[in-house]
Amino acid sequence: MAKKKKSTRRAWTPSDVRELKSLAKKKVGVARISKALKRTVGATAVKAHQLGVSLDTRG
Repeated sequence: MAKKKKSTRRAWTPSDVRELKSLAKKKVGVARISKALKRTVGATAVKAHQLGVSLDTRG
């Protein structure tokens, strides 16, 4: 049985937040934003909500 890789929590840097806002403004999907930031879709969506940034949740 394969061991599950344990993820560690990473703090959001100002550059991460800047990139999140920039990609959201370009209407990039949440899945692609999360991949670009190397974060989960959930973490990306929660941070966007905290910042009041609207995301395209379709992909």
